[in-house]
Amino acid sequence: MKSWTVILLAIAAFLLLMSLYTVKEYETGIKFRLGEIIETGIEPGLHFKAPFINNVRTFDQRVLELDMPSEQLNTSEQKYVEVDYFVNWRIVEPAEFYIATQGGDEVRARTRLAQIIRDRLRDEFAKRTLTEVISVERGALMSRLTDNANERVGDLGIEVVDVRIKRIELTTAVLDSVFQRMRTQRTEYANELRSLGRETAELITATADREVRILLAESQRDGDRTRGEGDAEATRIYAEAYSRDEEFYRFQRSLEAYKQAFGSGQDTLVLDPKSEFFAYFRDRQADQ
Repeated sequence: MKSWTVILLAIAAFLLLMSLYTVKEYETGIKFRLGEIIETGIEPGLHFKAPFINNVRTFDQRVLELDMPSEQLNTSEQKYVEVDYFVNWRIVEPAEFYIATQGGDEVRARTRLAQIIRDRLRDEFAKRTLTEVISVERGALMSRLTDNANERVGDLGIEVVDVRIKRIELTTAVLDSVFQRMRTQRTEYANELRSLGRETAELITATADREVRILLAESQRDGDRTRGEGDAEATRIYAEAYSRDEEFYRFQRSLEAYKQAFGSGQDTLVLDPKSEFFAYFRDRQADQ
């Protein structure tokens, strides 16, 4: 009798254990009856089920991360970039998720989600330039990706929390193209500066030459004026001196002529002694 009691108690304990199940605080559950969903959204805590008739599947309701492999994407400028990104998602409708993934297969859900995000990301990059995807519209791009992804994953019973781009790098071909364009732009800018410098130098030189010519002309004019005034004054003085003693003035001029003619002592002049040049010599001989 005691053995039967022990057996019954053991069976009762086993059935009791089979009837209890726990949903963790970060999970939600689905209850099945012979494979048919009869209850969804089971909250965390200790619950009961009918042994052998009911079974329960729990699903993580925390935000899950899908780390995507790097992709080569083409921008609207036909430039390829290497993009690293990840997706944060979570299960919001456990029943729909279970049915859509054929038994709650998370790998299947990740594969479907990855394809959707990859296609949307490729489309969004194709609409934008390199500058826009790198800086100007990067935040708007991620927000649009999240919204578009949620429109397409509703039948999976999941929600895309956000799509985050970790890194965008130019491919080698694009880098070479960018460097070449930068080099060309810098060369053009340098040539423009050189041209501007030459133009400025020519302008400065032309201005300086014009000012020099003006200064020389003014100096020549002032010099000619001064020389003219000096010559006029000298002529006036000579005329005044000549008018005082014309004979003395003629005698002085003759002496200067004699000095120039005979000053070196090596010149030979063949002149008529009666010429006007020897007038004062004749007059002196006559006096003697």
